[in-house]
Amino acid sequence: MTSNFSFNGLRVTAFESRRAQEIEKLIQYHGGVPRVAPSMREVPFEEATEVFKFAEKLFAGKYDIVILMTGVGTRALAKAVSTRYPLDKLVKALEDTTIVVRGPKPVAALRELGLKPDITVPEPNTWHDVLTTLDSELEISGKNVAVQEYGISNEEFLKELKQRGAYVTAVPVYKWDLPEDTKPLREAIRSISERKEDISLFTSSQQIYHLFKVASEDGLEDSLKEGFKEVAIGSIGPTTTEALMRFGLSPDYEPDSPKMGNLIREMARSGNELLRKKRTAHRNGVDTSSWHRVQMVWDGDKKETRTDITYNSAFMKACRREKTDYTPVWLMRQAGRFMREYRELRAKVSFLDLCKTPELAAEVTLSAVDRLGVDAAIIFSDILLIIEPLGVDLEFSRAEGPRIPRPVRSGNAIERLREFNPESMRFVYDAVSVTRRALDPEKALIGFAGAPFTIASYVIEGGGSRNYENTKQLMYKDAGAWHTLMEILTDATGRYLNKQIESGSDAVQLFDSWVGCLSPGDFKEFVQPHMTKLIGSLGRGVPVIYFGTGTSALLEMMKECGSSIIGLDWRVDLASAWKRVGYDVAVQGNLDPVVLYAGHSEIKKRAEEILDKAEGRPGHIFNLGHGILPKTPVDNVLALVDTVHEYSAGK
Repeated sequence: MTSNFSFNGLRVTAFESRRAQEIEKLIQYHGGVPRVAPSMREVPFEEATEVFKFAEKLFAGKYDIVILMTGVGTRALAKAVSTRYPLDKLVKALEDTTIVVRGPKPVAALRELGLKPDITVPEPNTWHDVLTTLDSELEISGKNVAVQEYGISNEEFLKELKQRGAYVTAVPVYKWDLPEDTKPLREAIRSISERKEDISLFTSSQQIYHLFKVASEDGLEDSLKEGFKEVAIGSIGPTTTEALMRFGLSPDYEPDSPKMGNLIREMARSGNELLRKKRTAHRNGVDTSSWHRVQMVWDGDKKETRTDITYNSAFMKACRREKTDYTPVWLMRQAGRFMREYRELRAKVSFLDLCKTPELAAEVTLSAVDRLGVDAAIIFSDILLIIEPLGVDLEFSRAEGPRIPRPVRSGNAIERLREFNPESMRFVYDAVSVTRRALDPEKALIGFAGAPFTIASYVIEGGGSRNYENTKQLMYKDAGAWHTLMEILTDATGRYLNKQIESGSDAVQLFDSWVGCLSPGDFKEFVQPHMTKLIGSLGRGVPVIYFGTGTSALLEMMKECGSSIIGLDWRVDLASAWKRVGYDVAVQGNLDPVVLYAGHSEIKKRAEEILDKAEGRPGHIFNLGHGILPKTPVDNVLALVDTVHEYSAGK
């Protein structure tokens, strides 16, 4: 039996010891050629002095909190204690304290003792996560805290606990050492150094320390680092990634869930592409030891070459309603809060700073494409940034989202708006340029802007709205002022998008998320003329996607505005909607974003239903009916992308 995800014969090196046979079988199952080189072994202390001291204090009720870091360590602790004391006594004493566990493995070990933890630290289960969980759920200042250690003492973790006022006791239960037979490890080091391996998988941080220790003994440390420049590296989680980076290596992939099976499955899914990209970058002079996505250099430095490749990509062909080998897919807000990489970056910079720093915006844009395997990137930005150069203040808060402190609700306020200077959005054009240069030529880059109606509604309402009362009052009471505002926004948006196109956007999307609040008559009178003018002003031959929500009554008129692709939300039936607008225009959508909260079988079923409705007709781009929701599991997004590619390719 083989997996749907395959290494396709790549040579895969793993350094797992305890589960060496299991990882070898998993690599084979996923079509890889395994080399498993055990790199460590757990060695119990000859004298369990510290364990017995811990047990005696625990029996005396002197610990308030016991933190169990690993399943192996929990079992080793119980075994060591039981050599001197009844196991029941340990169980009873643990019941009387607060037990904190770092993840599911110590939970399983506790279950064997008939115990349950009081607090379980969520994934990815790093020691940073332990601290975050303690900070939110327990007061540890002045408390006696015992920490079951694993292999080596984590001095940073112990220091952080002490800084929070805890009295900390470290309880070492075993130590790590090199395997008794280091021949496989030494052979793996030579093979990587000689560039004979394709993929390396690390499932523990200690594996990295031992790998470089042995490489140093053999005088191969430098050649090992050189070899890794052409090997795709998979890291099981943040702690292992930290260790890799201490040795000057950047992992090429880290799954959201730090489990061995996930690492292997997802590396099998992405390994060939990661390897192609890494070796291409290395061949073109990029130092791939420690690098960022924005540094990528693809083959061919002639613009025509890149343009030709992108022109013939699946996404661009679908935009032109040409036949493709499979249905292309990308997802609105694919670079967003549901991705760990995005959340980690946002913890360091504000949303506006992220938008206005081209390298960071490009990195976020590119990371989504690498992680999800979608067919197009969409530049990371926000539709409201365009209002600042017009003289409208804009704020973002984590709780409320965008807010405009002084809404524009009168003719006088509209007259005070500044003339739009396209250069004021230079940071967006630079982000587009950086992204386009680093993006795989086979993937299209989508620029975007908010459509004038939706932007006008924001600046009039001052933020979100249920009934758009202020917007419609201006439309109905002062049509002249309304049309003046729409003309200002139409002109600014056209110049803004054309600059994005000049900077490297292959297609553009106009987000009219709120236009569905209008009747057909109001759309025709107050919106359609401006949208027709705007779309007509955009670069010739560049596909334009016009997307709105709740637009079932407006679809035919939206098409009349001149876009080449109509976005469909989930409220319409794709087959009937496409028939209504006509097959001389492409369509994009239309899966309900909430479906991605369901299981993989339901996601697969819903995606296949939409693909069946498209009937393999040229011109369908798969997408959601709106943006990805923040709590969407990444695994479910991967399942959707794979379903779309596999099912449509087989039709």
